[in-house]
Amino acid sequence: MKKDILSMNITELEADMEELGQSKFRATQVFRWLHVDRAETFEEMTNISKDFRKVLDEEYEIYTLEIVKRLISKIDGTRKYIFRLKGGSLIESVMMPYDHGNTICISTQSGCRMGCRFCASTINGLERNLTPAEMLGQFYAIEKDTNEKLTNAVLMGSGEPFDNFDNVARFLELISDNNGTKLSKRNVTLSTCGLPEGIRKLAELKYPVTLALSLHAPDDETRKKLMPIANKYTIDETLAACWEFFERTGRRVSFEYSLVSGVNDSKEHAKKLAELFYGKNCHINLIPVNPVDERDYQQSTKEAIERFRGILEKYRINVTIRREMGRDINGACGQLRNETMKEETIG
Repeated sequence: MKKDILSMNITELEADMEELGQSKFRATQVFRWLHVDRAETFEEMTNISKDFRKVLDEEYEIYTLEIVKRLISKIDGTRKYIFRLKGGSLIESVMMPYDHGNTICISTQSGCRMGCRFCASTINGLERNLTPAEMLGQFYAIEKDTNEKLTNAVLMGSGEPFDNFDNVARFLELISDNNGTKLSKRNVTLSTCGLPEGIRKLAELKYPVTLALSLHAPDDETRKKLMPIANKYTIDETLAACWEFFERTGRRVSFEYSLVSGVNDSKEHAKKLAELFYGKNCHINLIPVNPVDERDYQQSTKEAIERFRGILEKYRINVTIRREMGRDINGACGQLRNETMKEETIG
């Protein structure tokens, strides 16, 4: 079985190059072909001898993703992609253009097993974890398709990053390597539904990424209605891990709060949330929840959203309302993937 060379770091490549009778410098040479020149075949590596290119082709695979579907929003230029993985699984990625640059939303798993009630990604459960190469592949395929540079990455697509910790950590290492893409870890946001052990493991790495906790409720009772993970970990347990991340990295934590009409958007919810974070160095991102066909949750009204923000601001809490992107192209996470899976099943 061929090795997944795109998931390997330079240290691993150096060891392999020596085993193949080559000098260590070949590792950096090959790494740059993969991550700077974005070579998709070994034949493209023209400063490497033909004989050794043949050896590389026999030993390794350069993993690329197949674009199955591409939708472009007429509202804001957001691009939504469906990619097919080896084995046939589908994943979803999004490119969002902003004034400050282009952001990619990356999936870390095919599907998800966390079961959040308002999320389309989890409807069909978890198929499998993605490899570092498959995460990088989303980034590289979109840059190639658009011929535009991606300046920021958010791990907010399908999947729970801490449910695939080792592969996500390797992706962060590779995407930021100075011999490769050189994307600053400060330009990466990692979103989690709240696995304290994963948050602490990330804190130990001291990667200066932005941690975003999907909170969505100010108390355990309300959170359990929306997120099954709340049955395992209390808000207090999860926040303790978040504050530990802040202490170790100095990076302010962001809290995602999807506003669901009649569930978590009342004045009382806003006051509880404000009291929870009063005096803390954090940021709260209010998200008008995208309606999902398979769920009966509805988006809060504009008035309710503004009222909620106003209450938080009275407590001097840093709060923003997330701009909706790609509403006309199945904007909710996982929606387009689920539609495509249905079409292929019927077809």
